[in-house]
Amino acid sequence: MLEGSDLPSQQAKPEPRHAAPLRNTATQTVSKRASKRAPEPPVAAAEPVLPSLDLEPNGKGPPLPDATATAEPSSPSTVRTLRSILRTRPFRRLWYTTALSSLGDWLGLLATTALATTLAGSYQGQNYALGVVLLIRLLPSVVLGPLAGLFADRFDRRLTMVTSDLLRFLLFVSIPVGMNFDIPDHQKLLLLFVASFLVECVSLFWLPAKDASVPNLVRRDQVEAANQLGLITTYGITPVGASILFAGLDIVTRRLAGHYSWFHSNQVSLSLYFNALTFVVAAILVWTIREIVGPAEHQGDNPPGMLRLAREGLLYLRSSKLMRGIIVGILGAFAAGGAVIGAGKTYVTSLGGGNAAYGVVFGAVFVGLGLGMTLGPRVARPVSRRRVFGVAIMFAGLCLILTALSPQVTVAAAIVVGVGFGAGLAFLSGVTLLGTDIADEMRGRVFAFIQSLVRIVLILSLAAVPFIVASVGQTDVDLFGSHVVVDGTRIVLLAGGVLAVLAGLVAFRLMDDRGSVPLIADLVTGLRGNKSARRRLETGGVLIAFEGGEGAGKSTQIRMLGEALRKDGITVTETFEPGATPAGARIRSMLLNPAYTLDERAEALLFAADRANHVATVIRPALDKGHVVLTDRFSDSSAAYQGAGRSLTEEDVRRVSRWATGGIIPDLTIVLDLPPTEGLGRVGRRGVADRLEGESLEFHERVRQAFRNYAEADPRHYLIVDAMQPVEAIAEQVKMAVDQLSHAAAARSHQ
Repeated sequence: MLEGSDLPSQQAKPEPRHAAPLRNTATQTVSKRASKRAPEPPVAAAEPVLPSLDLEPNGKGPPLPDATATAEPSSPSTVRTLRSILRTRPFRRLWYTTALSSLGDWLGLLATTALATTLAGSYQGQNYALGVVLLIRLLPSVVLGPLAGLFADRFDRRLTMVTSDLLRFLLFVSIPVGMNFDIPDHQKLLLLFVASFLVECVSLFWLPAKDASVPNLVRRDQVEAANQLGLITTYGITPVGASILFAGLDIVTRRLAGHYSWFHSNQVSLSLYFNALTFVVAAILVWTIREIVGPAEHQGDNPPGMLRLAREGLLYLRSSKLMRGIIVGILGAFAAGGAVIGAGKTYVTSLGGGNAAYGVVFGAVFVGLGLGMTLGPRVARPVSRRRVFGVAIMFAGLCLILTALSPQVTVAAAIVVGVGFGAGLAFLSGVTLLGTDIADEMRGRVFAFIQSLVRIVLILSLAAVPFIVASVGQTDVDLFGSHVVVDGTRIVLLAGGVLAVLAGLVAFRLMDDRGSVPLIADLVTGLRGNKSARRRLETGGVLIAFEGGEGAGKSTQIRMLGEALRKDGITVTETFEPGATPAGARIRSMLLNPAYTLDERAEALLFAADRANHVATVIRPALDKGHVVLTDRFSDSSAAYQGAGRSLTEEDVRRVSRWATGGIIPDLTIVLDLPPTEGLGRVGRRGVADRLEGESLEFHERVRQAFRNYAEADPRHYLIVDAMQPVEAIAEQVKMAVDQLSHAAAARSHQ
């Protein structure tokens, strides 16, 4: 082939992108090719900045990630991602442990609240007892939360988790045992309160040790998926499982009570014993995870003392903008969450709903929470998690404001899903940031502080909401012909929504790591899966590919366009395939040497190997610097030569190329169209044809038609030029197309 063949196509045609205008810069050196047969690696030239062209892939297959984007090089399905991290044995065992401990926590909550209401006689007493049990589960974190974090950063985390599980086993066993003592019910209730308080105290030491261990058991790019699985397990699977298990054990207990008197007087004991057993099994599993280590193992023989760790933790919280952003976001989000929990029942009643409606609205929150944790990361995958955190909180706040203004229960239930979605996505993003951006030796203290902060905010908001609602009262209002009850719950929800929006905004400003990229454009390109446009938003780099058959004059047009762009003060990197790198030159010699006979798949894979190295060492670095990259052949050549020309399917070739390039695609593809007879005639005048140039005329006709098909299918992002024209006329059309591309993008960017 004349300029070099090509390799599997990642996707024959790009799609729209937003491009910014080309900006003038100082001229530097330009990349050159010594010769077609003995190429040298291209050298960067003058500084560019061609824009954020809004081109996106439109070929078959999944969305293509851009090599220069911050997202992963591929976007596998959630199920596939979760399966991949579960193949890691240490993490899989920790997940089993998390599931068992979470099941035990939820089952214990159900059993202890049921037992508390049984021991309290009157209706009023039952509600007080229930409230005390719930309050006890929150109070310990106020005092012991920071200490638990210091513990996780000072001592062996595996031993901490095992000890905590065994202590919880003993404490849960003590509850049914104590219920059989011959003492008054109020003393049994006191025993239940003490045991519940101690269980929560022990859990405070278990949680930060577990959370701080997760990032050490998986790769950095798997931390979000690991947290996602943990949150789904803790707040989605195990609560449902615990409810079903509690109901089943209650049925078994009632059946056995007809035959054994002990079960009649110990109706929740079976659940408590089963609950205690889950912690024993969890302790055994944790003990087998040798990979869980404590920071002390990395600190030598003289690890820092507790006071020093406390001082370091406080200093870090004060100095880190990331932590300040997370703290502000959590304060606003959970204050709003407390408002929803505290005012939910009264709010539904004000809309004319009963218990069933309250159940629907309450369930809608958790449906949204689950969707935010499962689908949210896929929707927002290309967007920085530091941005997602604040934006998700603002979204939840806006939905909460709409909920406060909702005139009907059905409308409120639908909007509440959005509240849960934003909260779930924000929570997952925050936990992921803590796992990936916080050093291991600091992680335990940070997790414990966040957990304590969440509980404190919830306690304060839950305590304040009833007083606010009671002081506002209720007022009947006719709104557009509809009778609406305006009460304190609407004021609380409205205030909670405004608070969440403001907290999300402050968190966003503190944590934003892409200040130069407009938020709306960032979100739009992320939602559309347009990762190439994201690259242009962030770096300004632009990739223009020249394609066509043999002898079409691609290298001549690249040289002329490069010279024209440099006159405009734009940095240009000229390159080609195959062979633009030292390793690629060796591959080129095998691919184009007529002495070699290559299997079609071997040929496609060799082109893919050259392109992968070419993108990694030449194209991507140049794009990251904001250069305009002009390449003689890219992915379309592989689709045309190895797909249409050979007997391989184009989709297979594209898939290989997508993987090799990391999904990077040209912003503009210029096809120089020339009849094969003319092109091969030009090649023949140069000397001996290479292996691909020597293929049959029918082969080259298929290649030409493939290029024409790609251009005709996407005329907005392809320029097809008659290569029979004089080179100056061709160059003029090419330059005009590049200028139009820049001007159109500039107009879009100012809209």
